[in-house]
Amino acid sequence: MQRVLKTGRIISLLIYSMVFISCTATRNYNPDKKYTSQELTTDYRQLRKTLEEKHPSLYWYTPKDSMDFYFDEGEKKIIDSMTEREFAWNIIAPLLSKIHCGHTSFLMSRNWEKFMRNKRVPSFPLSMKIWKDSMMVVNERSQANEIPQGSFIQSINGISATQIVDSIFSYMSTDGYADNLSYLRLSTSFPFFFRNVFGVYENYKIDFTDSNGVRHSADVNWYIPKTDSTKPATERKKERIRKRARRPLYKNWYRTLGYDTGFALMTVNSFTKGRLTKFYRKSFRELKKNGTQNLIIDLRINGGGDINKAVALAKYIRNEPFKVADSAYSKSKNFNPYSGTIQKSALYNLVLTLVTRKNKDGKYHFGYWERHLFKPRKRNHFGGNTYVLTNGLTFSAASLFCSIVKGEDKVTITGEETGGGWYGNSGIMIPNITLSHSGLRVRLPFFRMVQYNHPEAKGTGVKPDWYIGPNWHDVLSGRDTKIESIKDKILDRKP
Repeated sequence: MQRVLKTGRIISLLIYSMVFISCTATRNYNPDKKYTSQELTTDYRQLRKTLEEKHPSLYWYTPKDSMDFYFDEGEKKIIDSMTEREFAWNIIAPLLSKIHCGHTSFLMSRNWEKFMRNKRVPSFPLSMKIWKDSMMVVNERSQANEIPQGSFIQSINGISATQIVDSIFSYMSTDGYADNLSYLRLSTSFPFFFRNVFGVYENYKIDFTDSNGVRHSADVNWYIPKTDSTKPATERKKERIRKRARRPLYKNWYRTLGYDTGFALMTVNSFTKGRLTKFYRKSFRELKKNGTQNLIIDLRINGGGDINKAVALAKYIRNEPFKVADSAYSKSKNFNPYSGTIQKSALYNLVLTLVTRKNKDGKYHFGYWERHLFKPRKRNHFGGNTYVLTNGLTFSAASLFCSIVKGEDKVTITGEETGGGWYGNSGIMIPNITLSHSGLRVRLPFFRMVQYNHPEAKGTGVKPDWYIGPNWHDVLSGRDTKIESIKDKILDRKP
């Protein structure tokens, strides 16, 4: 196994070398450049000091003595020079996962992102749905068809499916212990995570069971995406024009309202774009006009965004006045002395001066979120049955919305546990720390928000009132079991 892993690393380096040679536009950046251990140690200590002084929840789920141990162990591993990718995945990612904060994650450098834009990198050839102890093939991206859809992977290159999932989870940032988000992220991006954690291989030995439970083995080659770089310049220009023409329609991706027998379905995929305030006003006016009594609000891929947009939606659902936070505070009043390495620090420092005040506890509180009492909307307020549909991708402001409306009369949280923390999370203001030598960026949530009327701090997401989990038959068929289950319940209520 050690020989196989070493081969994988060699192939990985060759791939990045080939990609580099083929690129002329970014030849000043070399992804295979090795940073000295001294440079990386400097970056690491810079990150540690910034997190220790500015991160509001560094010891929320991991005690200080344990976090100190993880910091020390991470630095001990910097014994030789590394590439940017090696430093990010071997050192930074495992460290950040120990904080258990979904907003504290890393980004590759801007040079890396520019270099890799539109590049086609060989990777693992299967797409999969992963949950708990199951790893099911949903698509084979190569043309060999050795492993049919619906097969369950038992091992890859001798590593069991359970070991693979557990290993990759140790590189992922989550709110508390809400692993539901990690399962979905891994399902949507398994080749990406496998490549960065285990390496790239020209050939994969895969043990699996088919849909009848019969065990098989197959050797599958890597997947190399086709590139469109051979397209004529005129065709690429036409494609850009077509994309610009579709931009006015993009807002419909962020939010839609539709109708089916007995209910309306409101999909809100983000609390950022889409002119949401106007959308809410128009939608709830329409719901009242139509006499709609059952509303499904689908937040299954809503990763959050503007808290105000989440609150605006809650006003149409909540019956009583509500607050957003029991507490919302930062550890300091600005980003000094690290402002030079933090994105938009001058603007953020100014805003912090205006919106925070130091309390007797020594923390700088964002009083608006702690004190402001939000009142339900009287005009076009929805008084029917509301089903809020969630899963692990429901995060940040979306999980905050779920917490606000949970327990309300006629409101049912449906589906799976949210990926965003129920007790609270860290965020509101999330700039990037840029490490001086490697250029790696680490997201720094500056405020700790404990939700109003919060449960105990057990590290879970918002729990559904009615759990509807994944079903592998439905994953393959493309059926939306959760919507269908709610529809059946609604129709059963009708006389």
